[in-house]
Amino acid sequence: MMLKRIFDSALLALSLPIILPIFIIVAILVRTKLGRPIFFRQMRPGLHGKPFELIKFRTMLDATDIDGNQLPDAERMTGFGRALRASSLDELPEFLNILKGEMSFVGPRPLLMQYLPLYSDEQARRHDVLPGITGWAQVKGRNSLEWDERFEYDVWYVDNQNLWLDLKILAKTIKLVTSRKGVSADGHVTMPPFEGS
Repeated sequence: MMLKRIFDSALLALSLPIILPIFIIVAILVRTKLGRPIFFRQMRPGLHGKPFELIKFRTMLDATDIDGNQLPDAERMTGFGRALRASSLDELPEFLNILKGEMSFVGPRPLLMQYLPLYSDEQARRHDVLPGITGWAQVKGRNSLEWDERFEYDVWYVDNQNLWLDLKILAKTIKLVTSRKGVSADGHVTMPPFEGS
């Protein structure tokens, strides 16, 4: 765990000069095109399922119907938001989560709090490591994977993690992001909700 933290801190320091200008530009674009707030904040389960506040750039409008109910994701998503998600630039604020020690560059993606009671004991093992910006499941298909398949990849990573594997996943992530494959499941903005196996 300590070695991984050192790796994350070193990578964070090395990438900061490149990431910071992009971060500022994206923040200005989000403010201009989507308004305030710039950030999307949501509680997610971290290491051992402990909640933390995930920070991302907002990609959707705050549109509601005449009764004040929030419209479905597909109706609130804009072309700009889709481009942000496809490029994974909406994930840049998660560097702050890494800085705080709540996330790692590589690990199972942090999902929703309401999924916790739905996991099998085996699936819940995905929380035995810090969640990541990218992970083994992401480079194996991202959001196009079925839930069971995704969890199998997450648990495989937990059992096989090492720095060499992390470097391999990071290299594959760069290739994947530039190709924009697997951004969403068919018929969904990202993925259908997990309802248990």
